Parts: sequence; C-alpha cells; structure tokens
Amino acid sequence: MTTTKTPSCPFAASRRGFLLGAGAIAAAGGGAGAAIAAESEAARPQVADAPIAHSDARRRTPFYGVHQAGVVTPRPACGIVAAFDLVAANPEELQTLFRKLTERIAFLTQGGRAPDRDPKLPPADSGILGPVIEPDELTVTVSVGDSLFEDRAWLKPLKPKTLMRMAGFPNDALVARSCHGDVLLQFCANSQPTNIHALRDIIKNTSDSMVLRWRQEGSVPVVPPQPDGKSESARNFLGFRDGSANPDSNDDALMEKIVWVGAGDPDEPKWAHGGSYQVVRLIRMLVEDWDRTPLGEQERIFGREKWSGAPLGVLGGSEHDIPDYAADPKGDLTPLTAHMRLANPRRPETEANLIVRRGFNFSNGVTKSGHLEDGLLFLSYQADLAQGFLAVQSRLNGEPLEEYIKPFGGGYFFVLPGVRDESDYLGRSLIEAIA
Repeated sequence: MTTTKTPSCPFAASRRGFLLGAGAIAAAGGGAGAAIAAESEAARPQVADAPIAHSDARRRTPFYGVHQAGVVTPRPACGIVAAFDLVAANPEELQTLFRKLTERIAFLTQGGRAPDRDPKLPPADSGILGPVIEPDELTVTVSVGDSLFEDRAWLKPLKPKTLMRMAGFPNDALVARSCHGDVLLQFCANSQPTNIHALRDIIKNTSDSMVLRWRQEGSVPVVPPQPDGKSESARNFLGFRDGSANPDSNDDALMEKIVWVGAGDPDEPKWAHGGSYQVVRLIRMLVEDWDRTPLGEQERIFGREKWSGAPLGVLGGSEHDIPDYAADPKGDLTPLTAHMRLANPRRPETEANLIVRRGFNFSNGVTKSGHLEDGLLFLSYQADLAQGFLAVQSRLNGEPLEEYIKPFGGGYFFVLPGVRDESDYLGRSLIEAIA
C-alpha cells in the first residue's frame, strides 16, 4: 500500500463556479451538466480549462443525474484518485457497500453540519474542515475495475465488454503496488483538504468493506482569465498546455458518442448504460532531462509552440487552432512523430478514437537517486476502451516524448451510471442484473 505527499494546492474554483456567481447550484436531474445549466453556451468552460482563484467554498455540484459528476464536469484545482480492494463476497455485501458510498458521497458533495456524538465515542467526522462541511464543488466519481468482475463468478458475466486489466506498454515500468483495484474513487474539489476530508470520511465508513490499495494526489495551476475573457488549458510539468485538443465537453450529443456507453451498443450489458470507461495512468516526467533540452526540440516533440500552445507554423495562433495535416504531408511544420499528431491524426478513420482527458500534475518528492518525482496523473474517459485510449496509445508507442516520461501505475476502470434520485443508489443497475 502506498501513499503520496500532499502537494501544495491553492484554494481555487473552476471557471464554472466563477461564472455561476455566488449562489449555490440547486440539485437537478441532469447529472454533471445541471451544474452549468444557468450559463450561456458561449460561457460554459471545458473540462481541461485551467481553474481560476476563488474563495467561496459554498458552491456545490449536483449529485443526482443520469451520469456521475466528475467526468465532463469542468475540472477544479485539486484531485485525488484512490484505488481499493473489496472484501465483498456476495451480492448483498456489495449492495450494502454501494448504498453506503451513495449515502456518504451525497452528503459530502452537498455539505452540511457534522453530527454531534457522545465525547466518549470517536467523533463522527475528522474535523479537518471544521464543524460545518462546505461542499467546495466536490465531486466523487465511483468506478469499478476488472478484478471486481474476474474475481467473483457471480459478477464475471456482467463485465463491460472492453474492460480489462491494464497491461504495460513498451515504455512502461509498472509497479504492482500502484496498479489496478476493485474500485476507484476520484475526488475533485477546489482545495485539497476537501478531497482529503472526503477520502478519510469514506475510509472510516467503509473500513469493513474496502481496503486502500494506492492513491495519488494532484493539482493544476490556477490561471486568471485572459483580458478578452477567454480561457486556456492548464500546463503540465513539462511546461506545455494539457488538454488543448479535447473534444467539446459542452456538446451533449458529442459526449454521448465519445464518453458515455449508451443503449445503441448491443454488446454492452444493459446495466452499464450511462457509464464510461476510465483510464488512470501515473506518469513520471523526467523533468531534469527535459529542462536541459533545447526549446525547439521540445516544441517539435509536442508539435506546439510552448508559450502560446499554437500548432507549429501557425503565426500568432492559439492552442485552439486546428492544424492542417493534409497540407503538411511530410511533416515540415508538424513532425510526423509529434505527440499531438500521433495522438490525433485528424483523419476520418481516427474520429472513433477521440477521448476526453482530465489530468492533474503531481509532485511526490524525491527519488532514491535524487531526482524530482514529478509527473502527470492522466485521466481519460471514453465509450469504448479499445477504440479510445488503447488505440491512441498504440499510435504513441515509440514517440520521441518517451525519452522524458515513464508510466508506473494506474489501471482501467468503468465509471458506474449516475444516481438518478434519492430512491436510487450507485451500482443499482449492476446489482439488479446479477442472476
């Protein structure tokens, strides 16, 4: 079991919270999208937009909806992923756990006063947020891993069609204690203490059902809006913008196609409709070597200008400009081996490989050899694991960027469908599908 050092994280909120004003968002049945229903389409931020400084911890993201929050919800400044092994030996015990998770997450994401107890008993709450637990735009997203199904005969027939155990790619150096898990919880909030409080609350209330396997904390830099009000993507620890080419997370129809498993896929079990495949990759960046690499080479490796984020060869451009690869067949502007070109070649046949990324930077201290242990907590979501991340990563195998990165952990998971109302609970459709 491994733990990581808590990185410094400013008290910040997403642009979604900034644009909504000081009022708390009323709970609604539209899932994560309900949190931004009051905004105009032009104002709605993207998943990978950098958060802005804010100090109102009363903001909340609705818990109930067709889909879980924390997937296409704009990313706040801080995140944690925590993987657990379960001791559930039968459907009844698994249902009890899912109901408990639903109860705790519904409370934590909406906030309230911690209950009082007899001083002779342990307190009901850790107290690290004080007597009143502010929601702080917290989302807690619950997903399940391959081992949950493979290790239980009564669940194996219900495994999502492309869910599998994560295997290493050629450049990986996977560490067993930092990989896989039966259940993964993703915590996202404006401040890391909110995430840590929620993690400790769930550990305390599920200690008879779940055992922590590994966790990773991360954050993204807070960036003020540009003078014209436009948002920009956050930078990773290599200094480049991360998430510039994400699909439009505000296009609900597009998200239904790219992210969410739907009724249109007859090969998926019915219980999985409304869920999504989640990829978690812990990627160490060899920042000392990178910092000694010429700027021009760095830009050719990514295929973008470092400061503006614009595709190479686009004078005065921005990170959102679309490169014209058809007019650059030999890679004179954007090298054929550039990360952005390999990840998204922008050909009709590769449109099926689009994914939504939602990453955080991490800083875990110092390695035994005296190097900084900095990197990227990579998170992606897709309606098909094979067509999504696995296809993209296969194109990236052998890219020049591999000289400066080393994936070491993570796993593949499936995000459970959302909780539709107070009578529903996480994983209900899976429990009811058990023969």
